[in-house]
Amino acid sequence: MGSNSSVQFCGIPPGKGPHSVGCTDFMSAPEIQGSFFRLFYPCPDAGDYEEPLWIPRNEYYLGLADTLKSNRTLINYFFSYYFGSVKCPVKWNAPFKRGEKYPLIILSHGLGAFRTLYSAVCVGLASQGFIVAAVEHRDSSASATYYMEEKSPSHSADQVRGSLEEVWMYVKVLKQGEDEFPLRFQQVNQRADECLRALNIILDFNAGKHTANLLPSSFDWQLIKDSIDVQRISTVGHSFGAATAIKCLARDSRFRCGIALDAWMFPLKDEVFSEIKQPVMFVNSEKFHWVQNILTMKKMFSAGVERKMITIMGAVHQSFPDFTFLTGKLIGKLFKLKGNINPYVCMDIINNVTLAFLQRHLDLQRDFNKWDHLIDGEGEFIIPGTNVVLPPDQDETAKRHVEEIPARKDMGIAFKNP
Repeated sequence: MGSNSSVQFCGIPPGKGPHSVGCTDFMSAPEIQGSFFRLFYPCPDAGDYEEPLWIPRNEYYLGLADTLKSNRTLINYFFSYYFGSVKCPVKWNAPFKRGEKYPLIILSHGLGAFRTLYSAVCVGLASQGFIVAAVEHRDSSASATYYMEEKSPSHSADQVRGSLEEVWMYVKVLKQGEDEFPLRFQQVNQRADECLRALNIILDFNAGKHTANLLPSSFDWQLIKDSIDVQRISTVGHSFGAATAIKCLARDSRFRCGIALDAWMFPLKDEVFSEIKQPVMFVNSEKFHWVQNILTMKKMFSAGVERKMITIMGAVHQSFPDFTFLTGKLIGKLFKLKGNINPYVCMDIINNVTLAFLQRHLDLQRDFNKWDHLIDGEGEFIIPGTNVVLPPDQDETAKRHVEEIPARKDMGIAFKNP
């Protein structure tokens, strides 16, 4: 991978489960109010299918430049050079593997990310017999995304009236001194709407109801009919996506449980926590968190519902997206894409504790309980709870002043904090 570069990348890890993994993209109308997601799913072993590009379009490089507040031309050249040939280890548009009912996961990406940047998590879970829908958000929190709309009438003789064209939208960067909470609160609500919209579309396919896909694809969506276990639905998210997953739990009881990966709790109002009745697993990195963020998580802990927290020692906020696998040590450390833990070991912990928690709360008849010790923070590289030193009474007055919290500590893909 990365054939244009002399730097050797190990690449995004393939799934470790018994299933081969296929993937396809789906976009529905109408326009920006539609749904856009990448579906990862079990597929047959046979067949020769191409592996898709990890970053599928150059416009995403431009969005990453905006997210990083860097020159578009420079970032486009740099990313295209180093990552332009990186492939995702899946079978593009392979047929869906029928024969059993699979649990469904709706995944929400972090701020500045998009639907393909958590492929290691998605592939790992799909290989173990899950269907994973990675939503691409259109709330101006993705570094870049697009939707389809009808072309405007034109005098051009070769332009067909009523045909569709892409409309790209890029991440909204806060202005100096702008109040952040109103924007993030609006976004987390829209993000939850988009997750629920994706859930409804997928369940419609499961029920035999067809929604048109605006994207060219050879994938047969009718194969999904009667293949989803509608009683075993969960949500996973990273950073801003973890806050989105928590919001989804509050909004819809069809989600049986949630996994919050290095959650950024800032966009959530306190009243949402009392509305959540489902189990939640917090999987934290060593380097991301601060007192107030942890205290906000702890507001969700109750005696009646399992809420667990572990910390992966040596991990950083970028240990969850895929960039951590695609850089050498020097670049990885410089831009905080790598921690002190081996990224492949870290991803195994992330996926294994997720599988163990899902088995416990989705009542799966699998062997994922062999990783139950991870849920309790027992094992190499992990501790129970947090490494953040909390005040003895965990008083709200111990929170950091907002000016002390780096404004971009919430980033899903940021390379370094200012």
